Amino acid sequence: MPIQSVIGHTSDAHVIPEARRQKALLKMGALQNAILTSADFSIIATDETGIIQLFNPGAERMLGYAAAEVVNKISPSDIHDSEEVAARARALSLELATSIIPGFDALAFKASRGIEDVYELTFIRKDGSRFPAVVTITALRDDYDDIIGYLLIGGDNTVRKQAEVELHRAMAIAEKANLAKSVFLSSMSHELRTPLNAILGFAQLMQSGSPLPTSAQQRSIEQILKAGWYLLELINEVLDLALIESGKLSLSTEPVSLAEVLQECKTMIEGQASQRRIIVSFPVFDIAHFVSVDRTRLKQVFINLLTNAIKYNCIGGTVVVACVLKTPGRIRVCVEDSGEGLSEDKLAQLFQPFNRLGQEQSGQEGTGIGLVTAKRLVELMGGTIGVESTVGKGSVFWVELSLTTERPHVVDTAKSATIVPASKQNGEHLRTVLYVEDNPANLMLVEDLIARRPDIRLLSATDGARGVEVARATVPDMILMDINLPGMSGIQALKILREDAATAHIPVVALSGNAIPHDIKRGLEAGFFRYLTKPINVAEFMNTLDTTLKFAKQERPGANPRPNNVENTNDT
Repeated sequence: MPIQSVIGHTSDAHVIPEARRQKALLKMGALQNAILTSADFSIIATDETGIIQLFNPGAERMLGYAAAEVVNKISPSDIHDSEEVAARARALSLELATSIIPGFDALAFKASRGIEDVYELTFIRKDGSRFPAVVTITALRDDYDDIIGYLLIGGDNTVRKQAEVELHRAMAIAEKANLAKSVFLSSMSHELRTPLNAILGFAQLMQSGSPLPTSAQQRSIEQILKAGWYLLELINEVLDLALIESGKLSLSTEPVSLAEVLQECKTMIEGQASQRRIIVSFPVFDIAHFVSVDRTRLKQVFINLLTNAIKYNCIGGTVVVACVLKTPGRIRVCVEDSGEGLSEDKLAQLFQPFNRLGQEQSGQEGTGIGLVTAKRLVELMGGTIGVESTVGKGSVFWVELSLTTERPHVVDTAKSATIVPASKQNGEHLRTVLYVEDNPANLMLVEDLIARRPDIRLLSATDGARGVEVARATVPDMILMDINLPGMSGIQALKILREDAATAHIPVVALSGNAIPHDIKRGLEAGFFRYLTKPINVAEFMNTLDTTLKFAKQERPGANPRPNNVENTNDT
């Protein structure tokens, strides 16, 4: 074989791998060069002392320096905000419990210990202008693991910072709008309830007055009350929906027994069912099922479903409530009616606000808000709500909730119950109630209610400051306090009364048109003994009087006798 052939033959096996290696090296070099010469981000490399050795085109573009102006001349700390660098040194000293000298060493400290660090800082351009940047710093080491320099890769952070500023601005505007909406809802609730208080309050007085109204008068009063309570229901539903949509509705979740809630709902809807001869059946529970929900809001949901099942049912129809265990840890409560059912088209519109699905002409009152509110409430409590319906056969509305193994806290009533002595019927002195209210109609209503109680005398004041003055002078057994008062709010007046030893013991009951849950919670947290909302429910009002006066009798200090030199402090 020719020598040339042998040489060529023996070298072919090595030529091909070497060519691939060279090609790979060229490709790697091209990639490295593309990275180093990129204008999209800055690459700065230093030696072990922190002096810049490499300054790529991206760094030149961002900072306005030519590489020749900085290489072997300055450190990165010279183009950073010095106060930020010093602050970072202090932070690192605390974080690592090590003393760090401010400067580039502070920025490279963690990197020198093998910790890649990413931080935000301000770059300073050659012309003195500044811009925010995000920088990653890594220690560069040789084959012996000795540090030979540091690599800083940075990007312009201006756009992100501007976005953050805009986001904070938008959040501030949204928060301000939500606050304004909450204030508006609270104010609207008060303004709508105040005239309703007079309408419903005096109608209730007329209905139970002496002599009793004639049959014709009774029919008129019943229509006034029916319209008034319906209007109140409408106000409540609109405000509830508005609170939910604005994210301002707060829920108080606790373990709740489904059996107890459904039993309470049964009691509440029995009268309505009886009027339409509807037979309503509820499940009998073999074992207790508890769900973590807001008890009041869950009752609101069930009452809405039950009321609809009765209202839109046929006369003499049926409503069946059932509970079904679904997937593990979930329970479904179903409310099935024997009504006319819903078509596919109506089902698609079911949870739209103010959409009554053509029931406007049925003669049944409604707002088209209840189901929407129920859906939002169920979802806020971590549940789901749905419906199955067949035209001509009826509908099944269901609510599915998660079961909980928690149990409600049980109060030992034997230890905590207050023993109330029987009140004296003969020879007992008059109990004094002070009512602080600036609205003449509201004051007149309470005066008429108190007039039915010969054991109570009523004092009044038309503003908070006068109310505090009268309370100090007379030391009444209890105080009824409006919240929205001229000059000084009812909450401010309550605070003053609580801080005065002479009046601190007097139970103060709020009687207000501010009926949004947040307002009620705020009032109770401020220290009101009870919180009644307008319009006044006469039975509830009278019961609260009795409860509060019994409490006051126990709490009144014996060393603080009632002044008897004040005959009448009514301001009206």
